[in-house]
Amino acid sequence: MKPKLKAWIVFPGGTKFGEGRARLLRLVEKEGSLRAAVKRMGMSYRAAWGYLRELEEAAGRAFLERTGAGPRAGMRLTAEGKALLEAFASFRGSVEATTSKAFRAAFANRRRRRRRHA
Repeated sequence: MKPKLKAWIVFPGGTKFGEGRARLLRLVEKEGSLRAAVKRMGMSYRAAWGYLRELEEAAGRAFLERTGAGPRAGMRLTAEGKALLEAFASFRGSVEATTSKAFRAAFANRRRRRRRHA
């Protein structure tokens, strides 16, 4: 038995930033291209571009920037994009640590009782 918790950030207007969009941004940075990132995720380019535009509009800042031109064009994270991913990873780590601690406290006695009866 283990805890499972989803965490996200909600911007004014209701736009959410969670693990899905974080994964997309990480893949864009790794692959150097939105097209390659969405291919790995199995989602459409149009849907991904819409999610990212919505996120940037809600946050009021750009998280991606184009690199190069023509056939060698790509994308990478801006400093703001990198900062968002770092802050989100820190936030998620704290939430997971707190959740694990609370889970152990809540279920520790239950596991001990169960072992005695087994």
